[in-house]
Amino acid sequence: MQNFNFDDGILTVHGKGGKDRSVPIPQTIMPELTSQFDAIKKLHDEDLAKGYAGVFLDDQLEKKYPSAGKDFIWQWFFPQQSLTFVEGTRELRRYHLHETHIQLALYEAVRRAKLTKRVSSHTFRHSFATHLLQANYDIRTIQALLGHSDVRTTMIYTHCVPSRTVKEAKSPLDF
Repeated sequence: MQNFNFDDGILTVHGKGGKDRSVPIPQTIMPELTSQFDAIKKLHDEDLAKGYAGVFLDDQLEKKYPSAGKDFIWQWFFPQQSLTFVEGTRELRRYHLHETHIQLALYEAVRRAKLTKRVSSHTFRHSFATHLLQANYDIRTIQALLGHSDVRTTMIYTHCVPSRTVKEAKSPLDF
């Protein structure tokens, strides 16, 4: 839950290589996000009433803050449906949905939409960059949002957006 900053409209995404990226939260899906938060609060309260030991956390975090797993701020945004019994400690804990659940849901959505192109979760990253380019965001802003250390990596996305030629350009007097 700590990844959402609703005051600033920013979501922090933890990516591979330990790189965190901050992206804007789309205001158009705020009702769905709010609904999911309410569902998580309810589930969290039910879990606490059952005496669960909290969510699974990174080992170092667990050692530093032993009771953090029970705090709402550490709950998963997409929790697994059932609690997991930990044999060694005899505790009940909750983990996040496995990535295969998301992949299957995406596959089903693509199939129902009868799309003719291959779609993976990485497609959203490419679409995000392409739409930013189409909206005339500068390449350095896109670089920062995607977490690229080198702007040349970001430049790869420019092939997706047609460049404007002199013939297509408008005079500033026509704006």
